[in-house]
Amino acid sequence: MTEAAEKKDVQKLQRSIVDSLEDVKAQEIVVFNTEHLSSLFERVVIASGTSNRQTKALAASVRDGVKESGFGKPRIEGEDNGEWIIVDCGSVVVHIMQPAIRTYYHLEEIWGEKPVRIKLGAPKPAAPKPVEAPQPVVAKKTPAKKTAAKKASAKAAPSKATPAKKSVAAKTPVRKTPAKKTSPRQSRKT
Repeated sequence: MTEAAEKKDVQKLQRSIVDSLEDVKAQEIVVFNTEHLSSLFERVVIASGTSNRQTKALAASVRDGVKESGFGKPRIEGEDNGEWIIVDCGSVVVHIMQPAIRTYYHLEEIWGEKPVRIKLGAPKPAAPKPVEAPQPVVAKKTPAKKTAAKKASAKAAPSKATPAKKSVAAKTPVRKTPAKKTSPRQSRKT
């Protein structure tokens, strides 16, 4: 097979995968050219699903779409958990992740040097910007005098209690049950 034919097959496979992901409403679909990084595959597709159920449905849609396009049956890993599913389609590897997992692992940083157009005629995507680590939140320290003053004012303020309503149980008369009489024999035994 010539290089041009192989490239066309990769593009056809990529198009089939992206279409399958779009059919099940995948979010934030990106495709990266990884020919220069790995000899195992030529494209990496990353997409997000909002729940375990949707990520599983996305993986099933990719599997079915790839088979219908005439390519071999892809291997799927992570379908039991559903948080991160990898679909290995040969020359294209698909990562289907939930947003929290995608943010945590940030695969775009690893594979994202050369983004690829998802659709013919679409504008060329920009390389992803590196994500900065979130800054830790530091609690403000309040002077001890202010804290003590707030506590004192809270104690001095009169509390507004709402009057208690009489319950239905309080209105009903209480029945007195007669005490059990013990026989003279029982009282002697004790």
